[in-house]
Amino acid sequence: MALKERGHDVSVLTGMPNYPAGKAFDGYSWWRKRRDHMKSIPIIRSPLFLRRESKSWQLVLNYLSFAVSASVWGAWAFRKKEFDVIFTFEVSPITVAYPAMVMRKLKKVPMLFWVQDLWPESLSATGSIQSPAALSMVQRLVKNIYQHCDLIPVQSQAFIEPAMEVGAEREKIRYFPNWVESLFKPVSLEAGASERLEVPSDGFVVMFAGNLGEAQSIETMVGAAEILRNMPIHWIFLGDGRRREWLEASVVEKKLDRVHVLGSRPLETMPSYFSLADAMLVTLRDDPVMMATIPSKVQSYLACGRPVIGALNGEGARIIDDSGSGFCATSGDEVGLAEVVLKMSQLSPQKRQMMGDAGLAYYAEHFDRKMLIDKLESWMQELCIKS
Repeated sequence: MALKERGHDVSVLTGMPNYPAGKAFDGYSWWRKRRDHMKSIPIIRSPLFLRRESKSWQLVLNYLSFAVSASVWGAWAFRKKEFDVIFTFEVSPITVAYPAMVMRKLKKVPMLFWVQDLWPESLSATGSIQSPAALSMVQRLVKNIYQHCDLIPVQSQAFIEPAMEVGAEREKIRYFPNWVESLFKPVSLEAGASERLEVPSDGFVVMFAGNLGEAQSIETMVGAAEILRNMPIHWIFLGDGRRREWLEASVVEKKLDRVHVLGSRPLETMPSYFSLADAMLVTLRDDPVMMATIPSKVQSYLACGRPVIGALNGEGARIIDDSGSGFCATSGDEVGLAEVVLKMSQLSPQKRQMMGDAGLAYYAEHFDRKMLIDKLESWMQELCIKS
C-alpha cells in the first residue's frame, strides 16, 4: 500500500485467505473471488489446500499447493503485465518464493525476498519437522532460493549470519525491520465504547494480542497467571491459533477466573483494545530461532504507546530493554514473568505512561514507516538500474 501511495503501479499475487483458523474466509473459495481489489490494488488469489487443523501433513499440502498453483496461475494472470521488480514478503512458508522465482524468470526482472522466518531453523523450533534428513533437504531448498534472489532484506539483524550459513551472499543481505500500519497509534477510547464491555475495569490488566501458537509459549503466561491467581490482575488474550483450545481448557481446569480468552477481533480495533491494557504481553519459546526474531507485535505495542512485558530472549528482549518501554523475563520462565507482571502492576500510572512514551519515541526512531519505505524504494531503484 505504501508503494501505491507513492505512485507505483502495484499488483499482488497471493492465496485464498485462511489463516489462522484454517478455513476460507467468508465469500472466498477455490472458485470465488479469485480476482480481488484492495484500495485499487489488483489482487490475484491462487487456489490452495486449506491449513485446516494445521497438522503437519495439512501444512505441507498448504505450502506446496500454493507454490504450484500460484506459479501457474500467476504466470497466466500476469501474462500481459510488465514489471520492474518482484517483491516477496516471506512469512512461513519459504516456498512462497517459487511463484516469485517463476515471475522473475518470465519477466526478466530483479527479485527482493523479505525474510520474516528462518528456514529450516523455524521448522525445527516449532516442531513441524524433526527429521534430520528432511531438515537437510529443506536447507538445500532454501539455498537454492537465496541464490535466485537479487536482494534479501531480513527483519532482524540476528538473521544475517544464519542466512549466510544457508547460502545467502552477504552483499545481498540488508537489515529491514517491520513497521506497523498507521492505524496503530495511541488512542483515547470513548466512555461508551463497546470494547470497554469486554475488558475488566477493576484491577491491573495485561493483554496478549496475536497468534496463539506453539512458538508463543502460551503455557508460560498460563503458569504466571496461576502464580498470581490471588492478585487483582486480569490476563486478556486477543487472537486465535493452534493452542487456543489448550489455553481455554487450561483456564477451566486451573480455575483461572481472571484469565479471559476473547478470540480474534478486527485489526482496526486493536489500538482500542490496547488502550484498555495497563501493559501488553509478548512471549516466545526458548529457541535460537526465536531469539533472532523480532515479534511484530512488539512494534504494534510500541507504536500504540503501551508499556511492554516480555518473556523472551534475544532481539525482542533487546528492543524492550533498549527502548525503556518495559520489563523482560527470560523465555519460558513463568516465575520470572509473574515477577515482572507484579512489578509493573505496582508502578504508578504516571511511571507506566513514561514507559509507553519511551517506547513510542523508540518506534519513531527505528521503525518509522516512511523512513523504511524510503529505504526500500531506493533499493528497488538500485536493482532496476543494475538490471
